[in-house]
Amino acid sequence: MHAIEIAKTYIQAAQTGDQATLGRVISPDVVWHQPGHNQFSGTHRGMAAVGQMLGQMMAVSKGTFAITRADHYMANGDWVAVSIEFAGERDGLTLQQAGVDLLHIVDGKIVEVRLFSSDSAQEDAFWGQ
Repeated sequence: MHAIEIAKTYIQAAQTGDQATLGRVISPDVVWHQPGHNQFSGTHRGMAAVGQMLGQMMAVSKGTFAITRADHYMANGDWVAVSIEFAGERDGLTLQQAGVDLLHIVDGKIVEVRLFSSDSAQEDAFWGQ
C-alpha cells in the first residue's frame, strides 16, 4: 500500500473504532507526540502506551472524542500530512478545532505520529492537567 492509502486506512479505523485495523497499520514501537500542556501531552512510546492514552482520552470525553473530518492527504516520501478536524465534549466543555496529523510510514506501518492543534489553549483546557 502507498503511504497515503495507509494514512487513509488509519484515519478511517480511528473514526470507526476499528482496533484490529489500527493494530495492523500502527507499529508496535510507534512514537507518538501529543501536543500541548495537558495530562496527555508529551511523547508516548509503543502501542501499549499509546493505546492506554487514547483509552483515557475516550474515558475523559465519555466516548465523544472523534476525528470529525479528514481530507487533504499530502505525501512527502514516507511522511503523510492529513488536515483534520476533531471534537469532543466533557463536563460542559466543548472541543472543536482543526489540526494536522503528520504520520511517518515505514514498511507499511505508522512508526511515528506528530499531532498539531490549531488552538492548543482550548485543547489544554479541555483535557485538563
